[in-house]
Parts: sequence; C-alpha cells; structure tokens
Amino acid sequence: MTKEELLDRLNDIEWDDFEVKEASGGLPKSMWETVSAFSNTAGGWIILGVKETKVKSVSTYEITGIEKAEKMEQDIISILRSVSKFNVPILATARLLDFDGRSVLAFHIPVSANKPVYFGNNLNNTFVRIGSGDQRATDIEIDILMREKTFGMKSEMEVDGTGFADLNTQSLQTYRRRVRDFNPDFRYNDLDDEQFCIKTGIISRGRLTYGGLLMLGKGEVVQGYVPHFWIDYIEIPGTTYSDADCRYTYRMPEQENIWEYFKVLLQRLRLYVDNPFMAGPDGFSPEDNSQLYCLREGLVNLLAHADYFSPMHSTIRVFNDRIEFQNPGRFAVRISDKPGKVKSVPRNPNIIAFFRFARQGENAGYGIDKIMRWTKLTGLEVDFESDITSSTVTYPLPLQKSGQISGQINSPKSGQMDDEIFRQVAETLKSDTLTDVSKSGQIISSKSGQITDLPKGYKSGDESRSKIVKAMRNNPEISRKELSKLLGISPSAIQRHIEFLKESEIIIRLGSDRKGLWKVLK
Repeated sequence: MTKEELLDRLNDIEWDDFEVKEASGGLPKSMWETVSAFSNTAGGWIILGVKETKVKSVSTYEITGIEKAEKMEQDIISILRSVSKFNVPILATARLLDFDGRSVLAFHIPVSANKPVYFGNNLNNTFVRIGSGDQRATDIEIDILMREKTFGMKSEMEVDGTGFADLNTQSLQTYRRRVRDFNPDFRYNDLDDEQFCIKTGIISRGRLTYGGLLMLGKGEVVQGYVPHFWIDYIEIPGTTYSDADCRYTYRMPEQENIWEYFKVLLQRLRLYVDNPFMAGPDGFSPEDNSQLYCLREGLVNLLAHADYFSPMHSTIRVFNDRIEFQNPGRFAVRISDKPGKVKSVPRNPNIIAFFRFARQGENAGYGIDKIMRWTKLTGLEVDFESDITSSTVTYPLPLQKSGQISGQINSPKSGQMDDEIFRQVAETLKSDTLTDVSKSGQIISSKSGQITDLPKGYKSGDESRSKIVKAMRNNPEISRKELSKLLGISPSAIQRHIEFLKESEIIIRLGSDRKGLWKVLK
C-alpha cells in the first residue's frame, strides 16, 4: 500500500477489508481480533497511526503517527510469524509510510489456508469480518471455517466404498454425448466409459471422487455420502415473497446429481431471457454472447463453488424482476476489487473441469467476465454479495423487447429450438385427449374432434415424442421395448426421444430403470 492508496482509502473506503487504529499508547488490544477476522474471512489491511472520529455515523480521519514505528513493526511481525499468540503463523506483509514526519504502519493480513485462526490458545477467540467490524464467530461459523481447510481439495478426494457401478448410466451417456457434440477433439472421446471416467478424474484408484459422485452419481449413492445435496429452484410470481399471488408457480423436482440439475435448470432459465437461436447442439454456440450465456456461466459457477457439505443448500429464485443464485459458502475472492477482471478460485476444481470438458463453462475462474457481460447486454448491473456463510449473485431482469413482462415465459417463436415448441405441445396434451398428430401439423382431440394447429416450427420428431408422452401417461410402467413396438421405431430412437423429453422437463423417471415409473410433468 502506497501513501496515495492509503489516502484514497480514507476518502472512499471498502470497510470489509480495511481497519484503522490510532495506536498512540502502543499496540491496541483489538488488533488481534482484527488479525483473526481478516485471516478467517478474505484478508485485509490494518493501519496503525490513524485516528478515526465518528460524528453521527460519519467518519473523519487524522494521521497522528506512531512512536518507534520500526520497533513496533518488527515486534508485530515477530508475534504474527510465531505460534505464541495465534494457533498458526500469520504471514503478514508490512509497509512503513511517512506523512510529513508522522509514521504510519500498514499491515496486510492474508486469508489463511489453515482456518479457524484464533489467539490465546482459545477457540472462542475466533473472529470473522462482517461489514466494518470484527465479530466473534458462532459455532456454525467455526464449523464452516473448519470445512474450508479442504477448500479446493475435497471434490478430488476419493469416496471409500464407491466405484464405477455407482454412476448413473444415463447421466454419463448424456454427459459424454455433450462432450462429443461441443468438444469433438477432446482426447478421451474414443475411450470406453470406465477409462473415460478414470482419465477425466471422475474415478481415482477405482473409487469415485467426490466431484465425480456429485456430478454423475446415482441419486441414492449421492445422498448416502452427501446427505444435504439439493439445489432448490423456485419461480415466484412477484418481486418479493410477500407480494406474490401464490408461494410459487413452479418448483423443480429433486434431481439425482449435478449434471441432471444443470440440464433441467438451463432449460428453465432459457425461458426468462432473450435467447436468439445459435448454431449449436443445445441452442447456443460456444461463442454465444446472449443473456442465456451469462446465466449459464452463473449457473456453472454456482454448481462449481457450492459447499455441498454445508447443512445449507444452493438455491435459485426467479422473481419477476430478478434471478438470484445463492450458495452456501463465501466467494474465495473479493469480486468488488476489480469487477470483470477477477480470476476466481473454484471450491470444487474437478467439477468446473467436467463442465469445461463439455464446453459448458469457461476455464476455471474466467466465467466471472462472462457473467459481467449481463450489464452490457441489459444495462442492469449484476450484484455480488458474500459473507462467511453464503454468497449471492443477482441478475436484474430487463423488460423484454417483445413486450414480455420480466419473469413471464416467452411463447415459442419460429426458429427457436423445438424443446420449447414441444412444451407448448405438451400443454395441449395435458387433458389426455390426443389420438393423433397429423403430418400436416395438427392435433386432433379424441373427445371433441377439434383440430388444433401446432406451433410454427413444429418438427417431425415431435410426433413420436407426443405419442410417447401419451403412452407414459396411460401406462407409467411402459418399457422402452414396448414403446418401440407401439410406435414402430427402433429402441435407439425411443431412447433418444426419452432423453430429449427428460432434458426438456416433460418427463422424469421415478425409481430404477427396471422397476421404476414414468411421470409426465407437463
């Protein structure tokens, strides 16, 4: 820190990482609380030799200086580097600044990798930084700090008692297809499934890694090892909970793993933003700069940075005027320092790698730049908030050019991907009146005989999918083999249609492949 930077801070200050102390009578006792708080939170500066005066919550500052500044500097550095005061060494850096003969000491306290950091050999002397002050950590916050010892490592640890058989076969196949579609030159595309998992870090020494389990594991296995795993997505018809006409209009069913959540969530978010058609396997290209692309980066960051071992869980709330992503766990960096220029540090490195292999996320950390594009596209600024327990990213929703009110779903238009078009078809099928979908693009009702035109952009594959939906509604136990016989198409074609219907949130599978049931959602 230079003299100019200090003066800038005194005039316009971000209080969560900056603390001034007069220190006229020697070392202030409260300094150790601040050292602990900065070490446990996100680091910060302690400035000795500056007096703060508050009048009606407005602060003014006077540079008073300190006596014997060089001795005090060495004394403090020696204390911090030893373990006589704190439970771990504090590797602070110091600057001695001169203001017209008055000495000021500036100490930078880095965030510690060995949390919790406390002093006096007493765990109760653990402090965290909240706003402009140091607060004694609660038991819950201490537990969070202890888990942060494995920040960036936990997802790559092996899960005892697991193996290749604990992966969800369908999730693995759709994931591998996404990798082939978006990253055809990926060097492991031609390997068999088990070797692919070994080479990509889904499996290590015969066991699943935590990241591999969370990304592609069977639901019951994931819940057995990570019991709090759940991503709660709700669409709320209002700007707050209190002004909504009802609690919610849609709440996403629980999914088996991160990959299944990602596919469903991406389709839901697609409905709330401008989403021009782009050439690509799922509706936008790897170089797409649409609003959906910004939201996708936010979604990948949410999934890659979540503390899955916290009693809290990740949430996504869609209000009429905004979309909020909230995660258990703090941001690993201070995003407000250099908006759009931050290289983030993922809590779960191999999970971000899995998304990167499928070209569904930027290289670890650089997705922040893509999120910040939201402001250029909408004129509305993305908001980042973080404390020790949680972090929130808020996307303000613009009024759509088509006249759509923020938070309402667009009607399908010509040229959009047929998964959205099929949703409209699915709404027509709710009454279970379908007898046929004519090749001319009409739905014929068995009850009334009414003929309804299908949406413009309807594609031939929708006919088979609509028949599959009807068959599943009539017989939830119907097998793929029976569907193949009923429709007169190959089992592999049936499987492709089923995967499409799942990704479009039209159907889900309840239970196992052999003894489960189909549930039609729309």
